[in-house]
Amino acid sequence: MPTFDVVSEVDKHVLTNAVDQANRLIGNRFDFKGVDARFERNEFLVTLFAEVDFQAEQMLDILQSALLKNKVDIACLDIGEAKPLGKGVKMEVTVRTGLESEICRKLVKALKDSKMKVQSQIQGDQVRVTGKKRDDLQAAMALMREADLGMPLQFNNFRD
Repeated sequence: MPTFDVVSEVDKHVLTNAVDQANRLIGNRFDFKGVDARFERNEFLVTLFAEVDFQAEQMLDILQSALLKNKVDIACLDIGEAKPLGKGVKMEVTVRTGLESEICRKLVKALKDSKMKVQSQIQGDQVRVTGKKRDDLQAAMALMREADLGMPLQFNNFRD
């Protein structure tokens, strides 16, 4: 029986590349010359260090554009407040990965309510969808793409 998994993932290597590109861009920009502004990445947490709030907001825009250039959906970002830190400002941006149980339940419910001939089950932070026909699975993918869940979805491990 054909199956596929619904996940929400961000590759660490791509995230590292985006943060490095943003750091290089900050170093080259005229309005950041001589300013202690930088990005630091620790797993899926990106920390922005700047001197004032305005610069932190500009850095956030730079980070988002670098992520978009690397084909990372910015809907997975959880942006924190700018907090004072000594002479500067610190802002934490969390990159959410994996589907939360609430989102998984919404996906399963949407598939059941659509009366499609597919079965779905929650497996940790992903949802496995099984059906008899490949067309049913493709219709299920289309349905899930249309659902606005606030998280980017990827479909992988498609088996025929």
